[in-house]
Order: sequence, then C-alpha cells, then structure tokens
Amino acid sequence: MAADPKDTTVTEESTESAAEVEAVASAPTTPAQKLSAEALIKAFETEQMKTDLPEIYVGDTVRVGVRISEGNKERVQPYEGVVISKRHGGMNQTITVRRIFQGIGVERVFMLHSPQVANVKVERRGKVRRAKLFYLRERVGKATRVKQRFDR
Repeated sequence: MAADPKDTTVTEESTESAAEVEAVASAPTTPAQKLSAEALIKAFETEQMKTDLPEIYVGDTVRVGVRISEGNKERVQPYEGVVISKRHGGMNQTITVRRIFQGIGVERVFMLHSPQVANVKVERRGKVRRAKLFYLRERVGKATRVKQRFDR
C-alpha cells in the first residue's frame, strides 16, 4: 500500500508530543498525575538545552570558554582550536576540538550543553570536504592549516 503524500499523521504526532512536553513543563506535577517517562525526559532535556549556541561545522576554528573552579573561585578559560568532529545530537551533542600546545597535539571533547561550557564562539569558518578531520593528527606544521570559508 502506497503512502498518501497528503498524509499528516507524522505532523499530528509531532505537534501532540510538543504540546504534551509544554503541558508537562508548565503544569505543576502531583503524585496522582500520571505522565509518561518519555515526556518527562523530553521536558527536562528541552529545559536544560542551551539556546545561544552558534552554528558549528567541522573545520571551524572555535574558542570554547571552559568553566574552571579553583577553591571557591570560578573562572572561564578559553580553549581555541579546530573542530575535527561532531557527534550525536540534541542534549548529547559533542564536538572534538584539536589544538597544538607547545608542539604537542591536544584534543578535547566538549559536550555543548554542559554547564562546564560557558560559551562557544566561532573565530573562523573552515573549508573542508570531510565529515571528520582525523587526518590532521598525522600532519605537522603548516600542513595542519584549514582553508578559510567566506560564504557561511
């Protein structure tokens, strides 16, 4: 049986789930109220996700502000490097940032929606033809440079 192109069951389901998430987030919960676990998890995740993140692509040079707590003080330390991979989506979205520090390649994986990530700023866009830039690990010096992209 062929699917009807005017079939709107998918959009109806998505609007129902969005309405359910908003109802869960806005309504006070009582022990007598039965809510699905999936709706509770979705509501919690949408509440925790950051909204001020820029569009990040593989090959971009980014500056990630990392929160560091020393004793009772907290500061934000920038970590700048090239995004060599992006993984997952939604709440679990991560980027791997590679930089050269004192002649040694250092890679860090950042969960974008983590409280430890204070901010992310795209310094320059990179022009690449791969989804993962793991080949940069074998390159040294000027060979690690990524061409700049001006159209995004």
